Amino acid sequence: MIAQALFFTLLEQNITFDIAIVNYHKRKQAHKEVEYAKNLAKKYNKKIFIKECFLENSNFEMNARNCRYSFFEELIKKYNYQTLFIAHQLNDKMEWFLMQLSKGAGLKEIISMPYEEKRKFYTIKRPLIELSRDEILEYLHKNNIKHFIDESNEDTKYKRNYFRKEFASKFVKEFKDGIKRSFEYLETDKELLFQKDWTKEKELYKFKISNPQIDIKKIDLILKELGYILSKPQRDEIIKTNFSLVVGGKIAIDSNEKDIFISPFVGAKMNKKFKEKMRLSKIPPKVRGYIFTTSPPLS
Repeated sequence: MIAQALFFTLLEQNITFDIAIVNYHKRKQAHKEVEYAKNLAKKYNKKIFIKECFLENSNFEMNARNCRYSFFEELIKKYNYQTLFIAHQLNDKMEWFLMQLSKGAGLKEIISMPYEEKRKFYTIKRPLIELSRDEILEYLHKNNIKHFIDESNEDTKYKRNYFRKEFASKFVKEFKDGIKRSFEYLETDKELLFQKDWTKEKELYKFKISNPQIDIKKIDLILKELGYILSKPQRDEIIKTNFSLVVGGKIAIDSNEKDIFISPFVGAKMNKKFKEKMRLSKIPPKVRGYIFTTSPPLS
């Protein structure tokens, strides 16, 4: 339903775009949605990319997200797209808010899904984020747009569906105007609180050590720019190791007495002269490989 609304919203705004659709083969009507997307692509002269994901039920939501974003990012790199348009809407934002609130999370975690979000090599935009599901459904009916209702949303074995059915949908339906204003205020507060006070040279980030709770939130923001989403266990592990860890084999985080450094992790054989320069400059070990491979060689 929401995907069809996004398609026609982008058309109305004369935005150039193509279609990417993922089929998880979990719903009987999924193949009909794919065929409809193909027809729209042909009618409106759009490229269409289709990903088939066959996933186990264990950790399905997380694995589905990983499959989806890996596919999107592969397309972005291959075809040099700059923007990823996502069909998130107000109910999605409220569901996420409640899920994070139930687990015990801070402002950075519970206020997610902004209209625009910068990633490492592309920008995410959510044109429908201020519209409720009911408002989107009204738009589809008013414009006689063919759409599909995802029947799997009724299955409360998935945590998000449980929050949607039991809490979020009812709450948004009754209080959507106040919720919209509150999210707007909270987004502004978040931007003021988490201002980017770090330095950046290529993909090497550095900021002053403050306290663990503030520092881990800054790390979270930086890793999102690098295209990596931290899990809660990973956040806990980073703090536990005193900010000295390689995350997922991809991102190096390390610190000295004053600063925290972040870069892509690079295993490199460094010469003695370079190592000594790093030691004297108090550059911690885990980011040295990246600096070595991106800096002019020492004579």
